[in-house]
Amino acid sequence: MTNTSLKIEINSLPKSIRQEVADFVEFLKKKTKTKSKLKTREFGFAKGKIKLSADFDEPLDEFKGYI
Repeated sequence: MTNTSLKIEINSLPKSIRQEVADFVEFLKKKTKTKSKLKTREFGFAKGKIKLSADFDEPLDEFKGYI
């Protein structure tokens, strides 16, 4: 359903029903706002949990022929 056809459908409803639609839209907005909140992130939380090997930057054996 396009925005235009949705507006036409809503406007064709009786005024009392349009108010119910508006209330439902507000309910949906509040419902989605509470779910979309992100937890606050702590800087440096994963520090020390990831370790790279000493030869991380060395070329791989599979690519030695290309060098």
